[in-house]
Parts: sequence; structure tokens; C-alpha cells
Amino acid sequence: MAIIITKKNRVIVQGITGREGTARTQLMTEYGSNVIAGVTPGRGGETVMGLPVYDTVEELVKAQGPVDTSVIFVPAHLVKDAAIEAILAGVKLLVIVPDRVPVHDVLEISAYAQKHGANFIGPNTLGVLSVDEGILGMIGGKASSAKSWFKKGNVGVTSRSGGITSSISYYLSQSGIGLSTIVHVGGDAVIGMPHNKVMELFQNDPDTELIVMFGEIGTSQEETVAEMMKTGKLTKPVVAYVGGKGAKKGTRFSHAGAIVEGNKGSWEGKVTALREAGAHVVENFQEIPAKVLEVLGKK
Repeated sequence: MAIIITKKNRVIVQGITGREGTARTQLMTEYGSNVIAGVTPGRGGETVMGLPVYDTVEELVKAQGPVDTSVIFVPAHLVKDAAIEAILAGVKLLVIVPDRVPVHDVLEISAYAQKHGANFIGPNTLGVLSVDEGILGMIGGKASSAKSWFKKGNVGVTSRSGGITSSISYYLSQSGIGLSTIVHVGGDAVIGMPHNKVMELFQNDPDTELIVMFGEIGTSQEETVAEMMKTGKLTKPVVAYVGGKGAKKGTRFSHAGAIVEGNKGSWEGKVTALREAGAHVVENFQEIPAKVLEVLGKK
């Protein structure tokens, strides 16, 4: 089975009546996600693509029953309230798409999630796609594109870059490499499900044989993955690329989650740690598909 999203997930969209919410609801439903309803305060009683809209998540749950997953498309300053509302209504997985969510708000969301046994992906994420199962968020843009670009298989992808998430998955599929699940963990410094948490899910997924990880400078996500490999918590092969080789210390690279502070989060440190742990690290992005085929061939 895939990780995070399957056809069985009961999905709602918070902010469904907004432009992005409506467009991405169409993407998700046409791809096969089980979207059951949406929420926009003050718009209860309306419909979007035939789906009922409620004023609150609590009202939705009372009317439609338990919800597994909420995909959030609301303005950044409203994300905290939307996320906490969903968590308090019993939703166990949130996909927080918007960027520019204040760090303090994300920390509050994290505290509520831990207290109530919930998880979240993002903020600043394209979401998740399990091939032939479903999409949470906006990977692929259109369902027709997602269906033609990404082929079913046994390679998982976890990435810190939104654009690269789609690109590497496309190039892998074009090289004849099928995919299980594609995850964009999010581009911010503080996120709900970093690489190591995704790796735990892939490790326990019988349909994932190898994992491709696109890393970047900043934070300690990649070093944590290396430690998992060293301690035996992650035994599946990892093909990794780390972006930001040319960045100087103190340089902000692309977004808030990719900045080197002192000796922490550097390209050299990440690459060294991963190689010492046994990961197959490539220095050129274009080498990823060939390395994956090589490692799968060795197995």
C-alpha cells in the first residue's frame, strides 16, 4: 500500500470556495482522492463541484462522520486557526499548502498536533501523491498531467523543493522507474513531517523498495536521516542529492528552510554524513535516475 494517501482516506478541503481551493479540489477528485466536503466560514450550504460546503469542520464531521485528512488552502494568517479547528474536530492528518505561515503559528499547530495525536505536512508544501491512489494538495497541476507523468512502481520520493518534487518524479518515470508515493515535505524551516518522518513511513511500506531524497542546505533533516541509517532504523537504500553546494555560510538559499548557520546545515556536512551512513549520494541532479537504476539492478 502507499503511504499517507490512499483511496480510502476521507479528505476535506478547508478554503474550498477560494480560487486555489476550488482548482485543487478538482485536481484531487479527478485523480481519485476521496474528497467528501469542504469548509469555508460563512459559505455553509453552498456546493463546490457537487461537494457540500460547511461553516466549520465540527459541523462537517457531525453531518458526514469522521474525517481522516484536511488539505488547507486559506491565507497564511488564517492557517493556525484552520489547522487547530481541524485537529480539535478529530482530523489526524493536515496538509498545509500555504507559504509565509508565521513560525510561531506553526509551533502552536505542532503543539496541538502532538497533544491530540495528529500529524501535518508543510507549511509551504505541494503536498503528496500516491500513484494511482490519490493526491493531497497540488502536485501535477492537473489530473491528466499527474496520470501521464507519474508511473506506478516501488520507488518513493521525498523532497524539500516543490519544483524538484515534480521534476525528479517525472524524470524517474521517464527513465522507466515506477513510483509509490511522492512527498514534498515543505520548504519552511519548521515543518510538521520532515525527511526522517517520511523515511519512517517508507521503511514500513512494503510497496517501497528504494527511496530518493532531494535535500538542501539548512536544518538537520538530512543528517537525521543519516543517523537513522547508521542505527538501523532505515535499512532501505537511499539515493540522495543535496542542493546548495555553492552557497556560503549565512546565505539564504531559495527559501526560509534552506539557510546555513555557522557549521550547521552545510552541504559538506550533509553529504559526508549521508555517504558515511551508506546513502548513494550524487552530485549532479541529472544522475539520479541512472543511480536509482544501478542500485535497483544491484538488488
